[in-house]
Amino acid sequence: MKILDDTKLDFCDVLMLPKRSSYSSRAEVFLERTITFKYSHETWFGVPIMVSNMDTTGTIEMAKALQHFKVITCLHKYYKADDIPGSNELDRNYFAVSSGIQDADLKNLDEIVKKVNPKFICLDVANGYMQKFISTCAMVRAMYPDKVIIAGNVCTGEGVLDLVLNGKVDIVKCGIGPGSQCLTRKQTGVGMPQLSCIMECADTAHGLDAQIIGDGGVQVNGDFAKAFGAGADFVMAGGLFGGYEQSGGETVSENGALYKLIYGMSSTTAMNKYHGGVAQHRSSEGKTVKVKHRGDVANFIIDLFGSLRSTMTYINAKRIKDIPKCTTFVRVNRQLNNMYNANEI
Repeated sequence: MKILDDTKLDFCDVLMLPKRSSYSSRAEVFLERTITFKYSHETWFGVPIMVSNMDTTGTIEMAKALQHFKVITCLHKYYKADDIPGSNELDRNYFAVSSGIQDADLKNLDEIVKKVNPKFICLDVANGYMQKFISTCAMVRAMYPDKVIIAGNVCTGEGVLDLVLNGKVDIVKCGIGPGSQCLTRKQTGVGMPQLSCIMECADTAHGLDAQIIGDGGVQVNGDFAKAFGAGADFVMAGGLFGGYEQSGGETVSENGALYKLIYGMSSTTAMNKYHGGVAQHRSSEGKTVKVKHRGDVANFIIDLFGSLRSTMTYINAKRIKDIPKCTTFVRVNRQLNNMYNANEI
């Protein structure tokens, strides 16, 4: 046994310091960036935000709505080839197809690739440290050398190193247990506070000319900016994209108000839906929650873009890729004044 006794930080543990700024308007900064990927050599242009491949968020309807904002939606892995529309409806720059690593998953992936020709493939398991996962990533790279391969999840530089060098992936999905519907930390005691996770994983990935996704843990708009400040190339969210018209999940009515259900993909709800129940050798590592129906997701993404632009003017970052070099974090004991939260209208 050993212990690492340096303090690991989450988004709520820091704020970003403002600096003398050259920009007098939020319209003067740029959210889009261009990225060329290590192994596929593909180039991508857009806003580096991703919607999680949960089936309550990673929907085709979500992808259709957010492609107009140059945001990527990771479609959930239970879609079949015939479910996914062609390039006349979906821009391949702004969606990823997802897969697990079982034989049936990879067969489904191959059928999708042959029919849809996606640009991005997301290989998704809870434990990205498994040797089988790393070897499967390398196999998928050999099968589809021109695809941008996303794989995870891990939460340390060691995990990033293995996936990039041995799994031959372009983008590593980083974060174990930070999501709002995830119970992994509670059930297993495993994980890393998300801000420190991003910092350490980004440091390793960028030394290898690869990219990372900060996956999960964002609770408010400002957390996206903190994730970029910590070095994330992309920031992925699930719960914040739940409850919209374009989201999946059952709609329920209570006392005249509409709600939508969202749940983690390791939850009892998801395992009952797709696997006929929780296997005897497993425990549920996700939860199901209901959120008020939020309307059109476009309203949220426009508000989020405004928040990011505001951050950039505060810290003097012209482009979203400049945020890390313009970021100074200050550790805090409290970041918000919640005095009137109960009376908010």
